[in-house]
Amino acid sequence: MDELVWERPEPPARAAPAPLSRARIVETACALADEGGLEAVSLRKVAAALGSGPMRLYGYLDTKEELLDLMTDAVYGEIPLPDPDTEGPAALRALAHGCRAAVQRHEWFADLIGGRPGLGPNALAYLEASLAAAAGPGPIEDAMITVFTVHSYVTGAVRSEIRERRLISDTGLDEEAWHRAASPYLKRMFDSGRYPTLLRTARDAVHPDGDAVFAAGLDRVLSGLSLG
Repeated sequence: MDELVWERPEPPARAAPAPLSRARIVETACALADEGGLEAVSLRKVAAALGSGPMRLYGYLDTKEELLDLMTDAVYGEIPLPDPDTEGPAALRALAHGCRAAVQRHEWFADLIGGRPGLGPNALAYLEASLAAAAGPGPIEDAMITVFTVHSYVTGAVRSEIRERRLISDTGLDEEAWHRAASPYLKRMFDSGRYPTLLRTARDAVHPDGDAVFAAGLDRVLSGLSLG
């Protein structure tokens, strides 16, 4: 395999027309994504924001996919890693909450996590900390399954939260307004008698905020893995 972007040296620094580095390129790309989503990120747009020509960026990276990899790794670098002496469940819990907090700062991050693990140094450090927290006296495969399960919960939960945030932005309806708009229809459906458990949930359940829901769900995952 050819050298990946993290291993390749940067071109020699030049003062004109604008000083560049991978760090500046990634910082600028992240700012564009924070403001306008991933669709606001392209090599041309990043170069324009830096006051540079797009061709200069190709000295620092080869493709937009490499830029997205670098952006993802930069956000992984924002997630605090637990102290090595932290007990496994507490460490996994801290990493999960740190990942969610990173998504809340950079909602596009939710679109880039999951699937194959990132290969950047920060993503590898996150994965190393996760595996170390999950590793026990049993086979290392048990730790792999634990980490996969916890990370699947985190990615699913944060993507659901970001989907809700985007729906509010797109429709102008927050959750309360959406429930009001849907209430007449839902009443007709509940009156049909076909959805008794949904009716009981809507009528009787306490509906905590997103922080509490995420924490409670994570506790159940860890408990189910005998790590709670």
